[in-house]
Formats: sequence, structure tokens, C-alpha cells
Amino acid sequence: MHAEILGTRAVRWPDEAACAECARALAAHSEITEACIELHGPLGAGKTTFVRHLLRSLGVDGRIKSPSYAVVEPYELEGLKAWHFDFYRFGDPREWEDAGFRDIFAGRGLKLVEWPEHAGDLLPAPDLRLDIRPAIDADARSVTIEACTPRGVRMLSTEHSK
Repeated sequence: MHAEILGTRAVRWPDEAACAECARALAAHSEITEACIELHGPLGAGKTTFVRHLLRSLGVDGRIKSPSYAVVEPYELEGLKAWHFDFYRFGDPREWEDAGFRDIFAGRGLKLVEWPEHAGDLLPAPDLRLDIRPAIDADARSVTIEACTPRGVRMLSTEHSK
């Protein structure tokens, strides 16, 4: 089952600096601390790069690792819990359930999810869905941002998500 799309915006990141600016703007949104954001796109599209810029913008210091092997990397800041998930290695959606992630997704905090399709229909509807695609020129990315919840619509409709 796919989440209903309530709003959409297409953007182009000509370089990594534009990706970082988009992440900073999103981090400034008051509802980011409770959001669930799915990141779609092929290997090397820039999903983890976007997450790193977003987490840095929220105040995470130190190394921000890709959770490709660990599946999840938690972050705790003053007033913010965040989890960065990467379900690329899941061979069966039931692995999400077996890992006990239902409680994390039902609780408070920011959830950033790479390769959500590998968890099947078990994930809740994301607030925002980013589909990041490499463009013709090497560093550029074409990004479609979709809002799937009222929170996502508010985040998408503000100047902070441009």
C-alpha cells in the first residue's frame, strides 16, 4: 500500500551545496523533530549525503555513519531523538518487524529511512518522501519531494523546504 500524496514539489540540486541548503532549510522547520522522511533513489544518488547534511544542520557533531551494515544509527541531541535507517540489506520485509522497529516508528523523534521499499508495507506513511535522482551533469540531482501527511504538507508548503 502506498501513502497518498497530498502535495509535491520538484527541485534541482546543481551541486552538493544545494543539497546542504535544502537540508538546512528543512532542519529549520519546527516539525522536523517528529517527522518521518523516506529517501528513495538508486545507489549513489545522494540519500546518505542528504541525511548527513540534515543531521549536521540539527546539531549532530562527530562522525555520521551510513547505517548500511548496522541498519540503524541513533542520535540524541537536547530535545531531539533521531534515527537513520538503511533497509538496503533486508531480504524480507519481516526483518523490519523482527528487528523491533515498530516501537521506534510509533514513538517520538525524527526517522530518516533509506530504502524503505525493502520494509514492504510495514512502515507508517512518511511525512515526506524524497526521490533523489542523478541528473545528466555529474553533480546535479533531480529531486521530487512528496508530502504524505498533514505534517508533510506543512513542511512542504513553507519556504523552509525549498
